[in-house]
Amino acid sequence: MFARNLLATMVFAIGLSGPEFAVQAQNTEASGTFRDWSYFVIAEPRECLVASAPRSWTVTQNGETVTAQRGDIRFYISILPGENTTGVPSFGAGYPLAQSEQVEMKIDGTTFYLLPNANTDTGFAWAQAEDDSRIIAAMQGGAEATIIGQSARGKVTTDNFSLFGFTAAYKKAQELCQ
Repeated sequence: MFARNLLATMVFAIGLSGPEFAVQAQNTEASGTFRDWSYFVIAEPRECLVASAPRSWTVTQNGETVTAQRGDIRFYISILPGENTTGVPSFGAGYPLAQSEQVEMKIDGTTFYLLPNANTDTGFAWAQAEDDSRIIAAMQGGAEATIIGQSARGKVTTDNFSLFGFTAAYKKAQELCQ
């Protein structure tokens, strides 16, 4: 759970913007991009992050396509040295999520569920710990992830993430965060 709570701090510690995620934090010691995914290594305390923005997204309400303003939309895998995990998947929706609704993640016919946690950040949803390694394995073998979430205002978003470059960025982050 520590890793899930720390992610919100990590996201604010580095400025992520644009497709290459221009790194603004002074304590970032390494970063790079493989196709559609970027990795970052934070020096103190040592933490790693793999992140990507969606290639496309849509918003609907009552079955009709609508417009919406959203902040940064990202999917993350956080890796913390010393934690006995493969990484912690999370989704930054760019808006306050409906806390009573699960966020659905589909990769090549397999569906996973992410859970919002208002105690940490209303705009994020995390995988259940027992699904972490399964999600990462599916991402390594897949081509696209689709994430469907619902805002606190009832709008439904569908975000499509390319998985090209994920495996290389994830392996590099793991290597640097041993």
